[in-house]
Amino acid sequence: MYRINCLIILILFSFLGCRDDYRISSGSYIGNLYTSDNLEIPFNLYILNDGLVQIYNHKQIVEMEKISYEKDSFLIKSPVFEGYFKGKKSVDGMEGYFINKSLKRKTKFKASLGHERFKSKFDKVSYNFLGEWKVVFNIGQLDEYQAIGLFSQEDSKVSGTVRTKTGDYGFLEGISEDNRIILSTFNGAYSYLFKGEVNNDTINGFIYSGNYSKKPFIAYKDKDFYLPDPNSLTEMNDQSDDFEFSFEDSSGVIISDKDSIFKDKVVVVQIMGTWCPNCLDETVFISEFLNRNDYNNLRVVSLAFEYAKTKQEAINNINKLKERFNIKYPVLLAQYGTSNKDEAQKKIPSIKQVISYPTLIFIDRNKKVRSIHTGFNGPATGKKYEEFKKKFQKLISELIDEV
Repeated sequence: MYRINCLIILILFSFLGCRDDYRISSGSYIGNLYTSDNLEIPFNLYILNDGLVQIYNHKQIVEMEKISYEKDSFLIKSPVFEGYFKGKKSVDGMEGYFINKSLKRKTKFKASLGHERFKSKFDKVSYNFLGEWKVVFNIGQLDEYQAIGLFSQEDSKVSGTVRTKTGDYGFLEGISEDNRIILSTFNGAYSYLFKGEVNNDTINGFIYSGNYSKKPFIAYKDKDFYLPDPNSLTEMNDQSDDFEFSFEDSSGVIISDKDSIFKDKVVVVQIMGTWCPNCLDETVFISEFLNRNDYNNLRVVSLAFEYAKTKQEAINNINKLKERFNIKYPVLLAQYGTSNKDEAQKKIPSIKQVISYPTLIFIDRNKKVRSIHTGFNGPATGKKYEEFKKKFQKLISELIDEV
């Protein structure tokens, strides 16, 4: 009997011990997502003692939810975005996939203990990428577009971002190695790898997004290059018309521009999607702005264009965003099942074309559109972000003060 009891205890002990074998240890990891060419897109991943997960990109901290477990697999979810990590513990750390079901994307993922995102093979830094660069993506193709690379460098460490006319690629972090530059980021939704070689002060390379996008680029110094004015891109179909909208909020209540809550008020309409990192940056700014400033004569409303396949999934994503960032203004579901901009324009025919998520529409007390700001320069753009905040404050104050 004694032997039987001991055997049972040993079996239980072994079983319980095995149950913890699949749990991921807390610590600092280098996570890697993989491109279509099987190149690594590294990022700094921290699992805290309480199971909370953080992702670091230079000055940015992306808060994820607590790591959870289903049988012998782990899940790491975003509190806002739809994508999530699913995998298992490995000898070196963890491995699995980053999955977005709505977009039908599945990207290979691995992580191992470590701190250094990139390890340089050279002691000597032979090129300094500091400064502003004109960047042309998909040169010579129908979808060619221009951007500005903003890079800082200290020894071999490089950081910065790439600004397009509609937004930025977030906080990029990496190294200068011999004649090469390599930067990466992962914001909880999208991963990017910016990689190029410089020759005669011209960079040639590629920017990768996960395993589904690879774009060639060329970059060179051009101090006279400017991107278009974001207030000149999106136009009304008829400048004399009102901007009209009528959509349900997450509770099923229809809210329209004709409602009394907007009467005689300055109104800011945000065109956005919960899946969009630039929209998230702008949403955080707007929510914090409203919480700091008590404007009785200002109303904000967001129109969400969601790629989630069902209405309920889209509503769930909206509610997650509102809860996470203490959003007190209405976020209306304008579209679900696709984020296609041509389809979005059909929902808001007051404007000629939806060029970018996000877009801000500023409407005065007399219901006239006074300004439309396309895209968003987020915190990674530094001076441009600070300029936007000042201009936003100035325009709101002017519109409110008008009699």
